[in-house]
Amino acid sequence: MPQAWSDKDERQYEHVKQSELDRGRSADEAKSIAARTVNSQRREENRTPNKNTQGTGNPNTSLESRSVDELSNRAAELNIEGRSQMNKDELIKAIRSRQSNQ
Repeated sequence: MPQAWSDKDERQYEHVKQSELDRGRSADEAKSIAARTVNSQRREENRTPNKNTQGTGNPNTSLESRSVDELSNRAAELNIEGRSQMNKDELIKAIRSRQSNQ
């Protein structure tokens, strides 16, 4: 766990990780989900220098429920040109189009 995390963050991480393990997730998946959850919470509370997510969102959620930053990061992974000029709907359409072609 990162040094910048508070004791509360570490407790939340352990709780989320255990919950995910109880749901049948692998240890690696549980750790990843727990860390993303804590970091997301820290961003929302302005307790981190990263104001925007660097991730692509939970792959188990719909594209519509993800933020524009998460969609843009996913579009970057897929090498979608012009993504910086796209709005949320355009990003979703481009991602779906690229994913269906793979």
